[in-house]
Amino acid sequence: MAFQMIERQVIYDGKKVRLEIHRLEDEQGKKFAAEVVQHPGAVVILPLLDSDTVLLIKNYRHAVGQYLLELPAGTLNKGEPPMNAAGRELLEETGYLAHRIQPILSFFASPGILSEKLHLFAAYDLQKRQSALELGEDIEVQETPFNAAIDMIRDGAIQDAKTIAGLLSYDRWWRTK
Repeated sequence: MAFQMIERQVIYDGKKVRLEIHRLEDEQGKKFAAEVVQHPGAVVILPLLDSDTVLLIKNYRHAVGQYLLELPAGTLNKGEPPMNAAGRELLEETGYLAHRIQPILSFFASPGILSEKLHLFAAYDLQKRQSALELGEDIEVQETPFNAAIDMIRDGAIQDAKTIAGLLSYDRWWRTK
């Protein structure tokens, strides 16, 4: 079923997101409104030190008021290819440079309200360099055995959806055990 856009109202236009109210009409002529957060998209990086060790970050997230264990990630800049963003964000947040980056999959974070599409990459052949955290980032890098990271999902220590999706999809379809 397709909906026809009658009106689009911008409520807020910020640096990373834009909140819009879409006034829509269905095929029977019924009108309704949808709240939509427009987002340019993001990358998620699964950095592997070796086949059994992944880099996670302990990252303070103001929106939930706590530290979360996550895979490194970041918002795409306008016109930036996702693979380039993956390399940039990995270096910024972890201080590691990847000599090989492989696309894994793309997925939507919360398509009921958010247009953000996430692009997951695996990063291999890592070389330690210097991190360059952005203002407001409070990040600690943690070398983690891959199997322990999977256990952390089950135990609730990892609660971030992009990290859960990234670790489980890589474990299921890409990892050689």
